[in-house]
Amino acid sequence: MFPRTRHMTYDRGMGKTRHDQRTPLQRKVRLDTLLRLRWLAIIGQTSALLIVQFGLEYDFPIWEGLAIVALSAVANLVLRLRFGVTRRVSPENAAWLLAGDIMVLALLLYLTGGQQNPFSFLLIGPVLIAAPALPPRLTLALAAFAMACSTALTFFHLPLPWDGGVPVELPALYVMGVWMATLLAIAYTSIYAWQITEESRKLVDALAATEMVLAREQHLSQLDGLAAAAAHELGTPLSTIAVIARELERTIGGDSPHGDDVRLLREQALRCREILGKLTALPVTGEPFGRMRLSELIEEVVAPHRHFGIAIEVNLSSDRAGEPVGARNLSILYGLGNILENAVDFARERVVVTAVWDERDVAVTVVDDGPGFPPEIMERVGEPYVRSSRRRRMRAAGDETGLGLGFFIAKTLLERTGATLELENRAFPERGAVVRVHWSREQFEAADSPPGEAPMNET
Repeated sequence: MFPRTRHMTYDRGMGKTRHDQRTPLQRKVRLDTLLRLRWLAIIGQTSALLIVQFGLEYDFPIWEGLAIVALSAVANLVLRLRFGVTRRVSPENAAWLLAGDIMVLALLLYLTGGQQNPFSFLLIGPVLIAAPALPPRLTLALAAFAMACSTALTFFHLPLPWDGGVPVELPALYVMGVWMATLLAIAYTSIYAWQITEESRKLVDALAATEMVLAREQHLSQLDGLAAAAAHELGTPLSTIAVIARELERTIGGDSPHGDDVRLLREQALRCREILGKLTALPVTGEPFGRMRLSELIEEVVAPHRHFGIAIEVNLSSDRAGEPVGARNLSILYGLGNILENAVDFARERVVVTAVWDERDVAVTVVDDGPGFPPEIMERVGEPYVRSSRRRRMRAAGDETGLGLGFFIAKTLLERTGATLELENRAFPERGAVVRVHWSREQFEAADSPPGEAPMNET
């Protein structure tokens, strides 16, 4: 039977996938990466100070500025010598390092005109680095710190270096505009960078989870083949045991005190041969269970879900003579199994599975009478980590949190076989969800096991 995946189940109402083990993912940044970025900043800051002082001949407190940059360089050297290049720092320590970068830049801007300095927009840099690499709370803290520094520099700073030693006083409205633009840039760029990186991270994690599920199903199919191979190998010694037991039974006769034991031994050996004979008959072709009709495939998917108090009705096309025959594809079995389990979880009384086919197309539709897909996630169902604001009671006790990968995995595996999925809610006044899986007949009948599932030899 199709093994029901208990460690990962999609929850339509909450958009969750339940895991037996939940381990928090920590984001750690390589110290070498931060130090390299710091060296680039140190080189740029030193060059800017020297060019302004000796190239443009603008007067400003250059030695104080060089002292600040030198302290940053010394801190970099100490960190490199103390921890090396392979060390990964915790998010909190990375945030402190980036906060130090903001402070160094703010001090240099204080010496060179504050918010009037055209390089004041560089306060965005550390926050932009933090957004994709650190948790949101730390990114928000750094953004708030950068905004506070920008605000302070608007009111407190030394004069902007200028030609002839005459201080330049920019209009207050212009300075306020630069300040506002800096704050908005810090907020917008950090949110944008975090959103893009988070979406990419979710997709990578979801695809990794898909591969793990597929590997598990592959392992189960390999166990089927190993069981059949073991049955084939054990057949000969069991036959020998049965023959010897029969000869012993004839030799010692029925009056012997050991007669019952020998007879029981022969009966159990025959029983073992019958069990192994069933296992040997499983692989018909080179694949774990060979090829099967669509009706047999659906029955294998439906069978594990018939004992949960929900009636499951299976309707098949009337053209049974032209029924499509395809490989026992684990992607199809898992995908359809997940969709059906979803329907059973949320159905009130009944789930209907309908399979139709013709010379060109094959379609399987699963309809339940539950609440249907929540409107807020209807357009995003099938994406990884989709969550709904509607909380629903889970069927298994203790499963209260999850990641929302089940439906994404099912959709991904089915699409790898050439299928397309359509989702909708039933028209009012009826209630429930409708999931339709469609293949061209050629794709369904040619669908092989997913990549990495090597066919096993016949036993």
